[in-house]
This record gives sequence, C-alpha cells and structure tokens, in this order.
Amino acid sequence: MIFSKVEGKGTPFLIIHGFLGMSDNWKTLGGQFVDEGFEVHLLDMRNHGRSFHSDIFNYDVMVEDVLAYCNENKLNDVVLLGHSMGGKVAMQFACQYPDLVSKLIVADIGPKFYAPHHQTILEGLNAVDFDLKPSRSEVDAIVSKYITDFGTRQFLLKNLYWIEPGQLAFRFNLKSLIKNSDVIGKELPAGLTFPKETLFLRGSQSNYIEDSDFETIKVLFPRSEIVTISNAGHWLHAENPKDFFMEVMNFLK
Repeated sequence: MIFSKVEGKGTPFLIIHGFLGMSDNWKTLGGQFVDEGFEVHLLDMRNHGRSFHSDIFNYDVMVEDVLAYCNENKLNDVVLLGHSMGGKVAMQFACQYPDLVSKLIVADIGPKFYAPHHQTILEGLNAVDFDLKPSRSEVDAIVSKYITDFGTRQFLLKNLYWIEPGQLAFRFNLKSLIKNSDVIGKELPAGLTFPKETLFLRGSQSNYIEDSDFETIKVLFPRSEIVTISNAGHWLHAENPKDFFMEVMNFLK
C-alpha cells in the first residue's frame, strides 16, 4: 500500500505529486484545503517519499496503486489533483475509474507525449556517492554541478534524510527511476476519455501545456476548462500558491 498523510474531514481530496517529488511538497496547500472542509490525502507514489520501492514503475501500476488505496480506505466520489507525473496518473485513473472521481484537477501537464528531459537531473542525483558519507552541503555542491537552478535543487534535496547518524540517503528509489525514466513522458493510452468536470492549470512561464494542446485536451476531457496561473512556471503550486489555491477553490465551488 502506498504511503499517505491524511488530514481533515469531509469530501475526500487526493493529491498526487510529480516526478521526484513527495507528499510533503503539498503540506501547506493541503492544510488550506482541509480548512475548506476536505479530507485531504497526500499520497506518495511508489518509489517516492515514504512509499515502497519497486523495480516496476509505469503509469498502469501507479493507477492500480491509487485504486488499491481508494478501495482500502473505502473512498469514492473523490476530488483528484495531480501535478506533472501525478497529473498523468490522475488523468489515466479518472478515465479508467470515472465512477470513483467527482472532479479532476490537472496541474501543468497534458495528455500528450513529452520527450525525455530529466536526464541531467538524474545524472546529478546519481553523481552522489553516499558511501562517502557526504553532508547535506556536500550533496548540494555535487548536485549543483549538474543543476544550476537553486529552486530545483531545493525541491530535489528535500528528499534527503538521515538513515542513521552520519548517513544520508535519498527517499526516492533513484535506481528504479533512472531505469524507467522513459515512461514519464508517455502519452495517455488511446481511447480514454473522462466525461466529468476537469480543470487544467498551467503556469504562464511553462511550456508544458501550449495553446496548440487545447483541442486534444477538449476531445479527451470534454467538460474541461484551462486556466493560466500568472507569474509561475512548471511548479505553479509552489511559485504562485495564492492564485493556484484560488483557482482550485473556484472550480470546486
């Protein structure tokens, strides 16, 4: 069973993080949704956060992980939100199990194919040799040779934790994620649609959802609206959380 953090009471609201992320990334926004009367479930996908590690990693198994989670916790009519990789999981889950989802929110990802673009990040993370017992600052120095953007590094290094005194490690299963990295950009399987209300949010400074994608989105998600969050890139929920929260609540109300 995948790991989750659950807070609040009310309509179940499941949130799925992106590639190399974890449930902790959504703690602040999750708390705000709790205040609005939702039972918030922050999920860790397999090979991420505190969830189990597995050699098998693709969208089909992640969708089944979410289904098993809903069945185990007797959840239905859920609000489902996913960012990036999590958005792909959320889209496929909603299409395959529409009876379990009341509303779908997809953050800065479309149903189309995306060419592999995480190689440098994975290379930088893989350059860390934990056998040498590096400190946090030493890990940062190694990774910074590959990833110059401070915000991206901060996001990734949130995954560092102490296995024991003096011994750091990453929470994600880097070996499996590198081996299966080509699945991240896969398009939604052919023939899927979701007939219920859907909100697509995109960052104004992100190119993940382009105007040319609107037509395809509308075919697969006929009751969708697409909203642009200003002053935000791909991590729109972290870069402009105020507008992100407002747009989600406008949609849910």
